[in-house]
Amino acid sequence: MPEIKHIEVVPYNPTWPQMFEEEAVRIKQALGENCLEVHPIGSTAVPGLRAKPIIDLLPVVSDIQKVDQAASAMKALGYEAKGENGILFRRFFQKGGKRRTHNVHVFEEGSPEIEKHLIFRDWMRSHEKNREEYAQLKQRLAEQFPDDIMGYSVGKNMFIKDILRETGDEGLTIVLCLLDEEWTAAKAMRQKYFFDKVPVEDPHQWTFDNPDHRHLVLYQGPDIVGYAHIQLWPDQRAALRIIVIDEPFRNHDLGAYFLAKCEKWLKQQGYQIFQTEASPDALPFFEKHGYNPMPFNDSDGYENDCRNTPVGKRL
Repeated sequence: MPEIKHIEVVPYNPTWPQMFEEEAVRIKQALGENCLEVHPIGSTAVPGLRAKPIIDLLPVVSDIQKVDQAASAMKALGYEAKGENGILFRRFFQKGGKRRTHNVHVFEEGSPEIEKHLIFRDWMRSHEKNREEYAQLKQRLAEQFPDDIMGYSVGKNMFIKDILRETGDEGLTIVLCLLDEEWTAAKAMRQKYFFDKVPVEDPHQWTFDNPDHRHLVLYQGPDIVGYAHIQLWPDQRAALRIIVIDEPFRNHDLGAYFLAKCEKWLKQQGYQIFQTEASPDALPFFEKHGYNPMPFNDSDGYENDCRNTPVGKRL
């Protein structure tokens, strides 16, 4: 049998709901009591919509960290664990290898990502015109990018954002920079709010490809509203190099939310201390959120700006 194209969009298959139900039972058993419910998401969950023949499932769990303990049970079902795969606080699994049949996106109860997926699914189910537009778009993209999942995904992204904007979704999501628009937003905020003040061109662009440096963006609904740069150090320490909320979205406690989620994310990965060098303007913000004077001890040996105050927090 010839190998199936990596990306293939096919007419809606009325057996997809049954395939979801059967797999949902297996997944719930694999995840155990931690699993509260399993939702069908993605295009195969929308009757009448053309789709890649891949069943997407969204299990909701009480504790996302306990999902890692179920990796062997998921493997027994044929799934490969992919970790967060770019979205903070998610656990992602794939089944079928090159002939992928299932994607599993696990989120903890209360995650805004759950509502975002369900809002988009339900909109597609109830709006025929948008459903047909989406089907035609995906068919064009599959023909244009038959072996390029990134190109296919980027092509869908603007349509999905437009739908989420129309629904009024304002859920908050944090992702590692991956898409071009995410890197563009991150670079623009770095330059505008930090390096234009010097002024110099951003001298630390080398960190974009360094695995010890993580670049994150905060979405509110479909809009990128914040950016953070975290450096992972030895000895269970991490440094917050930059955190910023884009000016039009300030004064809504998004900075506090973003910082708290960064702290939680690092703590889940075993980091015990989170440090930063706070500017005079930013120092009250960090003090308000439990940061105290702490030697920075930069592992790269950079000298501290004398105007900044080194502070840290035990996670």
